[in-house]
Amino acid sequence: MLLARANGSKRLVGAGVVVPADSRARLIFPDLMYRLIPDPRVLNPRYLGVVIAAPVFRRQVESAMRSTSGQFKISKADLADFVIPVPALAEQRRVVEVLDALGEQERAIEAAISKLQTLRRGALMSLMPFVATAEPGEGFVRGPLKDFVPVVEYGVSAALNSEPSGVPVLRMNNILNGRVVVDDLRYLPGVVPTQLRLRHGDVLFNRTNSIDHVGKSALWREELPEATFASYLVRLTPDRDKLLPGYLVEWLQHPRVRQRVRAIATVAVQQVNVNPTRLRELEIDVPEDLRLQRSVVDTLAAFDTRIEEQHREQRKLRRVKAGLVDDLLQGSLVS
Repeated sequence: MLLARANGSKRLVGAGVVVPADSRARLIFPDLMYRLIPDPRVLNPRYLGVVIAAPVFRRQVESAMRSTSGQFKISKADLADFVIPVPALAEQRRVVEVLDALGEQERAIEAAISKLQTLRRGALMSLMPFVATAEPGEGFVRGPLKDFVPVVEYGVSAALNSEPSGVPVLRMNNILNGRVVVDDLRYLPGVVPTQLRLRHGDVLFNRTNSIDHVGKSALWREELPEATFASYLVRLTPDRDKLLPGYLVEWLQHPRVRQRVRAIATVAVQQVNVNPTRLRELEIDVPEDLRLQRSVVDTLAAFDTRIEEQHREQRKLRRVKAGLVDDLLQGSLVS
């Protein structure tokens, strides 16, 4: 069993891993970790791994943790004083077996999510087949993005608060896989100009960040009653008689389009930036029939629905697992 004793990140101090028996002879560990060798007569190593990952152990780590020279640490003396539940070995094995069964379910869900994501990527490529061709296909029209997106707007540039007072401001971290997530929000106190408030169907594009994150985009579906967006995002407003917002977001997420966006990005102070004017020079292939655009969007949305269902099951299982760990360990403490 290895346990991190020091790290620049608080959350990593006290993190542990059970090293498989067949790997021990081939591995070494740094001095920033402790090796814990449980007495097999009283403590199952895998049960110890469960305890170390549980809140009952984490609380003791955080209470004992100290900071020196930019590192957070726990000492051997601290660790020796930690109190853990140690039931009979048979009970320890039961805890491990129950959690193994839940782990199998969790891995099955993860595999289902991965498969659906792969299928969705394949569907996106097949539904937009002319991105990499010399000429547009029948029923498609090709032209610079500016012919379809006449308006581009920068977001607000002001100091933001973490306290939930004011108007929520979407940032890069609020864009994920074409959708807006409303976790870890920041807020703009005071009045936000009406023209900078988000409207249903707005397309947000991340113009400044690392090379991996620049170019991310999302469709605003009124996930909050009101919101605005930060200045390192831009709002793309398509002409809806020519281009549906949902189709634009899917096109921006196409792997070939992401490559094109990165190719026009410029480096500035350890970040890359995409000039919206250059972005609007990129050529887009668009079905002339809006019904076909809608069909593409709906097909991909069906995948998103199934993926989100699996994510909900995953979150539910993790809550059950966390609660069960607490119950099992609390039972062990009582007994």
